[in-house]
Amino acid sequence: MSSPALSFGSAARLYDSIRPTYPVQAVAWAIGAEPVRVLDLGAGTGLLTRALRAVGHEVLAVEPDEQMRAVAAERHPGTRVLAGSAEDIPLPDESVDAVVVGQAYHWFTPQDALPQIHRVLREDGVFAAMWNIRDDRTPWVAALSGIVGSEGDGLEIAWPYGPVMPWFTDPERGLTEHTVIVPTDRLIDLVRSRSSYLTADAAEQARLDREIGELAATNPALAGRDSIEMPYRTCVYRMRRV
Repeated sequence: MSSPALSFGSAARLYDSIRPTYPVQAVAWAIGAEPVRVLDLGAGTGLLTRALRAVGHEVLAVEPDEQMRAVAAERHPGTRVLAGSAEDIPLPDESVDAVVVGQAYHWFTPQDALPQIHRVLREDGVFAAMWNIRDDRTPWVAALSGIVGSEGDGLEIAWPYGPVMPWFTDPERGLTEHTVIVPTDRLIDLVRSRSSYLTADAAEQARLDREIGELAATNPALAGRDSIEMPYRTCVYRMRRV
């Protein structure tokens, strides 16, 4: 994983408290509703683990950042949370039915990660990468993205990360729309949980703090409200082991 991917540890508890989890419909589309043994790869603090466990899957979590692992282990007692990476997965061959990646595949080195994911999957196993992407079709969300940058980079349209053969079938795309309640005064925390904020210099962090505060105080959809519905599109790419 690249160094920006390892920037989240210093904000692990903030990340866990403000980032959205994943809708059950997206999880079911990704790997089915029947309980199976799932690896949550690049698990972070276990936000996707939470959704997987909620629908009955047995979950193993692998995460390279020690501070993120500590929060995941605390939040999910009974789930094995292992040190490791997509490029060096600490599991035996053909040991899981599915591998899922929430908000992390873009940090992987595909030429190293894909053979590892293939190795730990059982025959006909499923690999699914998913992202929660803010829905900029809502005007105030578009204004937020104008300050911090948009998310997704075209993920809703096509898989942008190169070929997955000979390891996997071509990615199939699924989209699920959902909303998450966010306290208006915590919009800045959502921004502070991003790698771009965590790796920015003090001047850039100050700009983001100031402009997000102004947005919350002056935008008609936000001003005077204790909380707001943040719309997301969960984009899932599903593949099968070849």
